[in-house]
Amino acid sequence: MDDPFETAVTSEEELRELYPPVLERAVRKDIGSIDELSRRLIGGASIVFVATHSAEGHADVTPRGGQPGFVTVLDEHRLAIPDATGNQRLDSLANIVDNGRVGLIFVIGGRDTTLRVNGRACVSADPELLERIEPVGKPPRTAIVIEAEEVYAHCPKAFVRSKLWDPESWPEPGSLPTPAEVSMAHRREPGLTVAAVEEEQRESLRTRLA
Repeated sequence: MDDPFETAVTSEEELRELYPPVLERAVRKDIGSIDELSRRLIGGASIVFVATHSAEGHADVTPRGGQPGFVTVLDEHRLAIPDATGNQRLDSLANIVDNGRVGLIFVIGGRDTTLRVNGRACVSADPELLERIEPVGKPPRTAIVIEAEEVYAHCPKAFVRSKLWDPESWPEPGSLPTPAEVSMAHRREPGLTVAAVEEEQRESLRTRLA
């Protein structure tokens, strides 16, 4: 097989030739602002996937979760995601400071249709803003503020195909490495044991969720 990067599609025109024309309804469904229905969907979401990239193009996607309503709709164009206790890598926040763009996918448990929001973004430590938003555990140090430019419901095909919400489709627990096994292997620390990592993870969940 040839190197896929050597034979890759290199222009949008070339890409479009491989697919049928875009459906008009797929273009029209982008409402460009946060209407009442979008506000209700955001309020029902307990997790949002945040996609960012640096000015150099290094991409990152991270989940942000909390109680339904943890993402605050500030007005019909802006929303805010509170920071929460994490690993302090700050990949998403650094990318937003660097690039000022973000893509979001809001997921509601048990529901196949998602909501996508794309637009400008900034990181804010404004005390008045932080007082206004719902914290996830400890009071947030910062919040991601998004000014929506694209807002649209995303079709359910990926969730239907994956059967994500169907427990019968889930892999047997013993067929995959445990979180502790993965962490130990990837940390590459001499002398580290699975038991030690399991204890670290239990302690982290006990003390760092709030």
